[in-house]
Amino acid sequence: MLVLGARRQTEAIMENVKQILQGVELDNRTVALLTAAACGVGALVVLVQKVHSHQEMREKIQRARNRRADSLQRAEQAVLQYKKSFPVTDSALILTLSLSELTKKLQEGLLSPEDVFYTYMEKTLDVNKDLNCCTGILLESFDQLKTVSTKKEGLLYGVPVSIKENFGYKNHDSSCGVVINLERPAQQDSVLVEVLKRQGAIPFVKTNLPQALLNYDCGNPIYGQTVNPHNLQKTSGGSSGGEGALIGGGGSVLGLGSDIGGSIRIPASFCGICGLKPTAGRLSLKGLSSIYRGQKSVLSSPGPMARDVDSLALCMQALLCDHMFSLDPTVPPLPFNMQIYQSTKPLRIGYLESDGYSHVSPSMARGIREVKALLEQAGHTLVPYTPLKITYALNELLIKGILADGATTLLQKLEGSPMDPCLKAQVLPYYLPTWLKKTLSFLLKPLSPRGSAILSALCGVGSVPGLWKQHAAVEDYIQETIAAWRRCNIDVLLCPMIGPAYNFLFCSKLATAVPQTMLYNLLTFPAGVVPVSTVTAEDEEELRHYKGFFQDHWDKLFKQAVSGGEGLPVAVQCVALPWQDELCLRFMKEVEQLVGQSRK
Repeated sequence: MLVLGARRQTEAIMENVKQILQGVELDNRTVALLTAAACGVGALVVLVQKVHSHQEMREKIQRARNRRADSLQRAEQAVLQYKKSFPVTDSALILTLSLSELTKKLQEGLLSPEDVFYTYMEKTLDVNKDLNCCTGILLESFDQLKTVSTKKEGLLYGVPVSIKENFGYKNHDSSCGVVINLERPAQQDSVLVEVLKRQGAIPFVKTNLPQALLNYDCGNPIYGQTVNPHNLQKTSGGSSGGEGALIGGGGSVLGLGSDIGGSIRIPASFCGICGLKPTAGRLSLKGLSSIYRGQKSVLSSPGPMARDVDSLALCMQALLCDHMFSLDPTVPPLPFNMQIYQSTKPLRIGYLESDGYSHVSPSMARGIREVKALLEQAGHTLVPYTPLKITYALNELLIKGILADGATTLLQKLEGSPMDPCLKAQVLPYYLPTWLKKTLSFLLKPLSPRGSAILSALCGVGSVPGLWKQHAAVEDYIQETIAAWRRCNIDVLLCPMIGPAYNFLFCSKLATAVPQTMLYNLLTFPAGVVPVSTVTAEDEEELRHYKGFFQDHWDKLFKQAVSGGEGLPVAVQCVALPWQDELCLRFMKEVEQLVGQSRK
């Protein structure tokens, strides 16, 4: 836009020169000199505008960082003042309580909302110093605390809750990590933030995410890189990576993230916590910012993140209330079904160690085998399952769906922003013109079938009829998958997760890993993550011999990405059919309990 403006100014200058020179006879040399001077002036205008634009961008970023620093400092001062006034608060005990235990003590009056709030605020400030997981403290929470304390109402009465940066909170930015969205504060709270407040919860901090969201690392040029609570040399995952790091580091008992390709589940896996991506449409998206608004092929879902499954269930119970259904009538009025969640009926469970395409590390494959054995011992039936046409789903449905416009919208959002290192390798091919992508795809086909197919998919759908055809193909794939579940007669599915946590800068180089999680966004199936183990020395030794399915560039990169992971969390993924979120959570709870019993 700036360049276009400068070009117009240059044309205007040239037109003025022509008018001045009308009727004046000049020799060729003078004409050439004047023309060159006019071009020089035009180039200078472009340069000045570019310098001005970069300066504006830097100032915007600095103001955002200053706002964050100010909010952290003011929160720290408030915590110190509270501790002086109430020095006997048992913070250590409060931090060990599960969400269920915490709410019970709050509602019974055994703990005060003030003690809980300031305990978690202090812990958040400490955790952020090491992990860089917060984009700012919501200072309004101090005022809300005073109001909450006057009435014991709501399932989450007195609970401090963290929220991902893209959740609308009145008078605060939802930048999604891009400069163009800075200093455009939300005019009102998002629906889920309103519901949290109605249920007595206190949203108190916003958490970091990757630049432009469509990435499973967690760094942006405004707030920097978030790191893993278990290993500071590893990423926390993304895009809800700030939430994963804060909860995994003990700074929050409950958080809200959003998930369009694994953005809740990947940081949950990397950081050793639980996370649920509900059925698309089960929770309101109203007031959440996104980069790709209007994209309908692969749907995003907001969802809870916490240390245990009961916390996720309690959060869903609190959110699925009449207040949410009233604020957003597009959400089906389906309250949480506690009977299904608490059921003990044996399940028929599909399982897979690998889909035959995606990268699965030795530790994650071992996690599936161990959980399968525990489930069988508990009386459940395990049935082998293979996802349908995974290569087709990745290239033709997932990539072509999310980037149907050939990534034009994403690149427009990145204009005026410096490129974060965690996004660079992923985005670079997006800038290639369509004809070049198609040419390279053709040339690469015999050398790198995966690379060729992905480059072709990055061209997008090309037309409105092409988009309709793509949408129809997604609908067909969903119905085919449901039919396959029916043939296997399975209730739920146990499948591997991406992980363990990657070394820095590998997420953008390994977009081929996402089918493990993004497939269930495409299908709109609820899916959750449960930590079940940690990476062992034996896993690391086995990784040394890892070849992958294709033994290509991406398989080699994956081996490098997950190396050095001993001691990091290992997780599994639990999936159910659409609208069976309670059954998905019940399955997750079963896995969590069996793993816990086996450790004892």
